[in-house]
Amino acid sequence: MVLLAATRSWQALSVAQPAPLPPLHTDRTGTELAPWLPALAVVALAGAGALFATRAVARLVVGVLLLVAGAGIVVAALATLGDDVKLVWPLLCVPLGLVVLASGLVTVRVGRSWPGMGSRYERPSVASSSSSESPAAPARKRDPDTELWDALDRGEDPTDDDRR
Repeated sequence: MVLLAATRSWQALSVAQPAPLPPLHTDRTGTELAPWLPALAVVALAGAGALFATRAVARLVVGVLLLVAGAGIVVAALATLGDDVKLVWPLLCVPLGLVVLASGLVTVRVGRSWPGMGSRYERPSVASSSSSESPAAPARKRDPDTELWDALDRGEDPTDDDRR
């Protein structure tokens, strides 16, 4: 929403020109008034996605980045007020920045206790992949439904009767 608000017209300028020319009207967007606003919004968006993919200390760093980005969005929006700025867009950015700031604060305070993504999304190490294929490794009990999904992941047809 901050990215959308930053691209809208925040200020309408009218410059008088010598007669008989009409006055020159130009609109200035939030990006022109606060160029760092879209960058902070992109950092906040990326940080929100990174919360799910990180754990422990990395999640703490993402929380601090969200905190700083949220504070920057609020400051950038408030800094543009005045000089005939349309209030709707900066005042929309302020609560959005406060939400980003609050999410960063919550992440810093309690984010270390949140569960991370499962090991399914991690790349297997070389030692564990070679040891699982050795004949001496004990056979694990597997769920038949999981085996079907794994076969699909490998590109095999689990309904093929020759495979069974």
